[in-house]
Amino acid sequence: MNKYKKLAFNTLIFGIGSFGSKILVILLTRLYTKDIDPGNMGIKSNLETIALLLQPIFTFALQEYLIRFGIDKKYDKRAVFTTSAAMTIFGMAAVILIVPGLRFIPIFSFISGYSLMLAVYICTSSLRMLCAQFVRARDMVKLFSLDGILATLTLFIFNVIFISGLKMGVKGFFLSVILSDTLSAAFLFLTANLKKFCGRRYFSIKLVFEMLRFSLPLVPTIVMWTVTSLSDRIFLSNMRSSRVELGDAATGLYDVANKIPNLISMVSTIFFQAWNISAIAENDSADRSSFYEKVYSTYEAILFIAASGLMLLTKPITSFLANSENYEAYSTVYLYTPVLIIAAIFTALNQFLGGIYSATKHTKNSFWTSLAACSVNLILNYVMIPVIGIQGAAIATLLSYYLCFWARIIDARYYVPFKFNGTRSLVNTGLLVVMSLIVIKAPPVWGLWLFLIFAAVTLLNFKPMMATVKKIARR
Repeated sequence: MNKYKKLAFNTLIFGIGSFGSKILVILLTRLYTKDIDPGNMGIKSNLETIALLLQPIFTFALQEYLIRFGIDKKYDKRAVFTTSAAMTIFGMAAVILIVPGLRFIPIFSFISGYSLMLAVYICTSSLRMLCAQFVRARDMVKLFSLDGILATLTLFIFNVIFISGLKMGVKGFFLSVILSDTLSAAFLFLTANLKKFCGRRYFSIKLVFEMLRFSLPLVPTIVMWTVTSLSDRIFLSNMRSSRVELGDAATGLYDVANKIPNLISMVSTIFFQAWNISAIAENDSADRSSFYEKVYSTYEAILFIAASGLMLLTKPITSFLANSENYEAYSTVYLYTPVLIIAAIFTALNQFLGGIYSATKHTKNSFWTSLAACSVNLILNYVMIPVIGIQGAAIATLLSYYLCFWARIIDARYYVPFKFNGTRSLVNTGLLVVMSLIVIKAPPVWGLWLFLIFAAVTLLNFKPMMATVKKIARR
């Protein structure tokens, strides 16, 4: 199977396994907004984000080094899995010891009452990640996708029981994820027969240091992206303003507003799971640059078309997902969604370009570009949130991700040179900015204007998208 068809096949398999499950997770937003008030939704959002911040620190960016070394044929897979498992267990022990103490730090006061549950949540998530990423590294994409479906179904069932049934709120959510991740890890371990990859004789201290040399520069990179996300919520929760309403409720609304942009993230994650395998496998191929050019051009086109389609449907989708029956405040979240949709595009493109750094082992560059984005985000949050509130957090996120995109599109192409149409990218971005203003301001016949711009974005991107599709079909 040639590289284009392998990428398309893996994307299809990941899509089949992930699309339905990820849609189901997004639909759970309706359940959450019905049974969890905006204030507690803000606490839930902060806890989830702090878990994303701590996990790569305590697991040494497990998700990055396991896939990189697991795919590489130079390494014994038994050594990779056993060594990764030992590093993960070490990290989990540190989580149990350290995380409960974070509640005494004022900025993390929202952890109080949830500290033990948060520690267990991080540990079970790490176990699932260990098993899932190793299965993916072994190219068992069908099993990886099946697990995604089953994990989401169990998550849905547990959410219905603990949140809708027992009214356990935030604790019910975390208990649902802990049980779902535990079952997922057990399923993968048994089904993929991971026991045969375990053994003390396979542990390699040399491999530990090699993995750490690769992954440690990525830890601050991942942390920076999470800090960028967490800072929005921390500022919204803790800042005070005479102009706008802030606090945990504002954080909850911001979290719900991110659900529609998560549809973009869903598409990009499905693709990236397949792309990461291809990028590493094709790192030494003779036509690597041509391969990157065609894939990037198609990927960018799909993202902009999808984003304009979501922008067109923002109001009806938001009114369905955000159940304002019990809490009227949820009816305003559509105002913040358009800007976050554009931000999601550049998150996805940054992820693609970050894959170049991983494939070529230039992970320090990933750190510096992420640091720039994080710094800009913190400054803009501090300046804009007290003035325009939730919308300020959304704009700060977009501008920081956009800055990182241009830094990476210039820098990453030094390592893998490929052609990039900057003019088309600028026009696409400008059209989406206009669409977002139309959604927010709702001028006369706003629906017609949105449709016309959606058609323009589709026409602008249809040709580059179809060029690669035809190439795959011919081969």
